[in-house]
Amino acid sequence: MPHPCGQPPRPPPGTWQHGGVTAATHSTLFPQVPETPDAVLEGLDPEQREVALALHGPVCVLAGAGTGKTRAITHRIAYGVRAGILQPATVLAVTFTNRAAGEMRGRLRQLGATGVQARTFHSAALRQLQYFWPKAVGGELPRLLERKVQLVSESAARCQIRLDRNELRDATSEIEWAKVTQTVPADYPAAVAKAQRDAPRDPAELAQIYSMYEQLKRDRSVIDFEDVLLLLVGILQDRADIAEHVRGQYQHFVVDEYQDVSPLQQRLLDLWVGDRDDLCVVGDASQTIYSFTGATPDHLLNFRTRHPGATVVKLVRDYRSTPQVVHLANGLLSQASGRAADHRLELVSQRDKGPEPVYTEYGDEPTEAESTARRIRDLIAAGVPAGEIAVLYRVNSQSEVYEQALADAGVPYQLRGAERFFERAEVREAGTALRGAARAGRNDSLLDGAEDLASQVRAVLSTKGWTTRPPAGSGAVRDRWESLAALVRLAEDFEAARPGATLTDLVRELDERAAAQHAPTVQGVTLASLHAAKGLEWDAVFLVGLTEGMMPIAYAKTDEQVEEERRLLYVGITRARVHLSLSWALSRSPGGRASRRPTRFLNGLRPGSAASGVRGGTGGGGGIDRGAGRAAANRAPAVERKPRSPVRCRVCGRTLTDAGEMKLMRCEDCPSDMDEALYERLHDWRAAQAALLGQPDYCVFTEKTLMAIAETVPSTEGELVVIAGVGNRKLRRFGTDVLAICAGETVRDESDGATEET
Repeated sequence: MPHPCGQPPRPPPGTWQHGGVTAATHSTLFPQVPETPDAVLEGLDPEQREVALALHGPVCVLAGAGTGKTRAITHRIAYGVRAGILQPATVLAVTFTNRAAGEMRGRLRQLGATGVQARTFHSAALRQLQYFWPKAVGGELPRLLERKVQLVSESAARCQIRLDRNELRDATSEIEWAKVTQTVPADYPAAVAKAQRDAPRDPAELAQIYSMYEQLKRDRSVIDFEDVLLLLVGILQDRADIAEHVRGQYQHFVVDEYQDVSPLQQRLLDLWVGDRDDLCVVGDASQTIYSFTGATPDHLLNFRTRHPGATVVKLVRDYRSTPQVVHLANGLLSQASGRAADHRLELVSQRDKGPEPVYTEYGDEPTEAESTARRIRDLIAAGVPAGEIAVLYRVNSQSEVYEQALADAGVPYQLRGAERFFERAEVREAGTALRGAARAGRNDSLLDGAEDLASQVRAVLSTKGWTTRPPAGSGAVRDRWESLAALVRLAEDFEAARPGATLTDLVRELDERAAAQHAPTVQGVTLASLHAAKGLEWDAVFLVGLTEGMMPIAYAKTDEQVEEERRLLYVGITRARVHLSLSWALSRSPGGRASRRPTRFLNGLRPGSAASGVRGGTGGGGGIDRGAGRAAANRAPAVERKPRSPVRCRVCGRTLTDAGEMKLMRCEDCPSDMDEALYERLHDWRAAQAALLGQPDYCVFTEKTLMAIAETVPSTEGELVVIAGVGNRKLRRFGTDVLAICAGETVRDESDGATEET
């Protein structure tokens, strides 16, 4: 029975061959523990099974979005433990978030593999540091500084540098970045320049603050979370006996989300592993979206170079998303450039067909938000749970208009990865300032010369950090400005809707809006930034605000920064299981100048847009490469063949394998730009030629070839001959007629001596 909203039903449990591989999200809460080691392998697809059986030697799992990577590695560990090949206490699995580590432990427990350590890098390092500190250094481990902000604030004050609350957060983030990239204070300015990083303040000032921060920590015998890794690295490097102790305890290592490893984490991992090779890493370079925190995919991409004998398994069977969603995701990456793009994985959906992605252009942002809220309400009415719907945007400040639109539509929602708009510190401060100005009225000199409401709001908020131009770079300063800018826009829209409104009226409106958003949010629609959505998935995803300057973000200047923005959009697209909507607004407010353009990343993918350049990748399909081990050495040398260039869709860039699609030079589902009138003329001409020759119509040209001609409208023999189904023989026979028809000229009908007007 079909789902009421039109999505395909979720497949029942079963073997892989019978469609029993499902996304982990849909597993039961209390599954039956497999009775035998072989039962652990049931339901895995061939590539996942290869991962589970690859228990020795270096292993690299390149896992695309939705391909069951966590399933593969947890079954690998569980099978090894249940089969007696791995001792639980000797396995250390590390990942990057407590949520991911908890999920891994839960799955291992469900598979009957208790006793395995599954932790974050910091958690695993802290346990070891606490245990070995008395022996390596003596005494108790210094107190761990839970929050850096207060100490960073004091450090800035001692350097006579004034930082507000948001600048403190930015400075703290810069210190963290410097430490995970193993950059000392003196080298920070040069490192920022080399990385082409937008520092939130003068790098020399930040280096001063960083240096003072480190000094204060030493003076007070405290350490921060980055120190946990740095200190453990130092101990393992200096004390061979302790390093051997750790290596004796942990003999098998698994690293999830390996594309997010920082140089410091990689250094620690190298010390854990030593000269052994029992290491399994899992990652996807196309999901590298945290380079601003020090993460780099280089370790993943260089794994085979560092470990020439590694087994490499590619997971490309996507169990999460429909073919339509996967097709768009593949098309997006086909236009990417850079090293990560060269190793992209082309996903293959394992789900039944679903609805096409919906592309919508709106005149202004409020209309975009209101329409999105209505469509969400319709989905909920059709049976999609509110908790299975998400609205994803580039920056947190975009949430306010969607919070309001959903509240107005009576749709519950929850914010993930950000405070509610009206609970943000800068918004509360702005509200206080506006309330004070409203009470003071014309007695406030700040309002001198500000005649209308919007001018008054801009004057008040200019004291809180709002400027007519946004600040350069990203981080807290930019987020604060975006929040204040949202208030300025709200005031402008409020005044346009209610001419003559006062500051008091606006303050009352703000209070009412804040109160309206205190509704219960259980099972509500998720509002989240694209970064916060990583690792999550929903039945329906709305990607909103997809305009140039927001996607890619305006401060993405270098090629690599722009490509990371493309990967961020890829992550957003691949969060959707069935329903995917992509939208943008041409202007900020109703009646505004339509100066915005939709993101360049959708060029050639959305209907009516021109294709961008398309690149190939070496990622290709799924499979297993067992490396340069003994088996590889015994293989017969491969016969070198001349590589054949893949045929790619001229609309979206996807590699074509279907013969009919290859003739069209586009996917069946991609929009056609065929000249219908030209097609009819070619169709009539073909019928006449076939009758003259006494052969079926398709012996002249097939339907697909006629359609391809009508879509490309060749004007030269060179353009005609490359169309699949033409070739040199038919070019010589029919080329003159076809080119004449394409040019709108008359062609002589040789059957009766008449001429056909074309």
